[in-house]
Amino acid sequence: MRRPLTLLLGQRVRRRWVHLILGGALFMPYWLVGTVVMGPLTDGQTMFSAGLTLQLGAYAIGLPLAALTSLFPLTRPMSVAAVRALCGVPSGRLADGPARGRDAKARTAGWFTLHLGIGALVSGATLALPPFAVTLMVLPFSAGLRESELASFWGVDRPSLVWLYVPAGLLMLVALAAVAAGSGTLLARQAPRLLGPSPADRLAAAERRAAELAVRNRLARELHDSVGHALSAVTLQASAARKVLDAGTEQDRDFVREALEAIEETTRRTVGELDSVLGLLRRDEEDGEFEAPGLASLDVLLKGAGRGVSLTVTGELDRVPDAVSREAYRIVQEGLTNAARYAGGERVTARLTLTEEELEITMENPLPARAPVARPDGGRGLRGIAERARLLGGTSEAGASVTGGSEAGASVGVWRLSVRLPLAGAR
Repeated sequence: MRRPLTLLLGQRVRRRWVHLILGGALFMPYWLVGTVVMGPLTDGQTMFSAGLTLQLGAYAIGLPLAALTSLFPLTRPMSVAAVRALCGVPSGRLADGPARGRDAKARTAGWFTLHLGIGALVSGATLALPPFAVTLMVLPFSAGLRESELASFWGVDRPSLVWLYVPAGLLMLVALAAVAAGSGTLLARQAPRLLGPSPADRLAAAERRAAELAVRNRLARELHDSVGHALSAVTLQASAARKVLDAGTEQDRDFVREALEAIEETTRRTVGELDSVLGLLRRDEEDGEFEAPGLASLDVLLKGAGRGVSLTVTGELDRVPDAVSREAYRIVQEGLTNAARYAGGERVTARLTLTEEELEITMENPLPARAPVARPDGGRGLRGIAERARLLGGTSEAGASVTGGSEAGASVGVWRLSVRLPLAGAR
C-alpha cells in the first residue's frame, strides 16, 4: 500500500506536479491571446462563455506562440533552474547559460512548448477535476445536493446510480494523480535530451574547467614556492643562530642579530604573500589579481637566505618583462629552497645573465659529504621549475656534475640548476 501511494503522491511526484502547474501558469497569457483570436471565429464567444471549440482553438494557437517566445536568451537558464529544483534531474545532465546555435535553440523551443502544453492540460484538470470528484462522493449523503441545479447541470442527479458516484469520484482523483505522475516522469526523462549541453556547451565547459585548473595550479605553485622557501630559510637561519649561541663567542653576536632579523623579515614577507594568495582564493578572479614578486625583490629574498648566498647579475634586469621577471624570481627562490634543504649549509652561487633574447639563471652549490634525506613524496620543486620554464618557452636542466678537484686530488661534486627563459615568452 505504501509503494503505490509513493508512486502517486511521493515527494518527487508532488514536486514534478508543481512543475507542471508552473508550466500551466506560464501558458495562461498565450491561451488568453488564443481566445481573443478565436472569439470572432466562434460567434463572438469569450473565455467566460467558452465552449470546447474555443478552448481547443486557443490552446492550438498558444503553443506556436510559446515556441516563438522560447527563443529569448533567458528561456533555457530559467527552464534549467526549474528542472533542477523540481524534477530531480542531475545538474550535470543539463546545460548552463543561454542556448547558442540552431540545434540548441530548437531543442529549447521543443522543451518549452512541451512543458507549457502538458502543464496547461494537467493544470486545467487539477483545477476542475477535484471539485467534481468530491461532489460525486458527497451526492449519496446529501439529498439537497442531488436536487440542486448543479447536479442537474453535471448530469449526476440519477437516483439509480447515486451509490456508484463514490467509487467514481475516487477513481477520478486516482486517475488525476496517475496522469500528473506520468506527465512529470515524461518531462524529467526528456529534460536531459532537450535541455542537455550541446557540443558547443561541452567545449565551453571544458575551457572553463581548464582555466580554473590553470588558476589553481598557479596558486599551488605560488604557495609551494613562497611558503616552502620561507620555512627552509627560517630553519637554516635558526639553526645557524643556535650553533653560534652554543659556541658562546662574543664576536658572533652580530651574526645572531642578523640571523634573527632575516627570520623576522622572511616570515613577514611570506605572511604577506600567503594573505594575497588566500585572498585571491576567497574571491572571483575578476575581482583582483595576485601580485607576485619579481626580480626587483631579489635583494629581500637573498637577505632572508643568509650569508651563504652570492649573486652575480650581468645586464639590466629592468628590461625583463613582468611575466618573465615573476617566474625568474620563483625559480631563484625554489633553487635556494632546494639548496637550503639538501645542501647541508654549503655556499650557493647564483648567476643571472641577461642577453638581448633570453635570461639565463644558473645556481650551483657543492654536494654535501652525506647524501641528503629524500622527501617521501619526492617534492615538486624541480618539476615546478620545469613547468614555469616550459610555460615561457624556455628550458630547465638540473643535476649533479663534477667541476674539478679538491686539495686531496678527489673530484668535487656540484649540484647545478640551469634555466633559460626567452624574453619573448612573456607574450
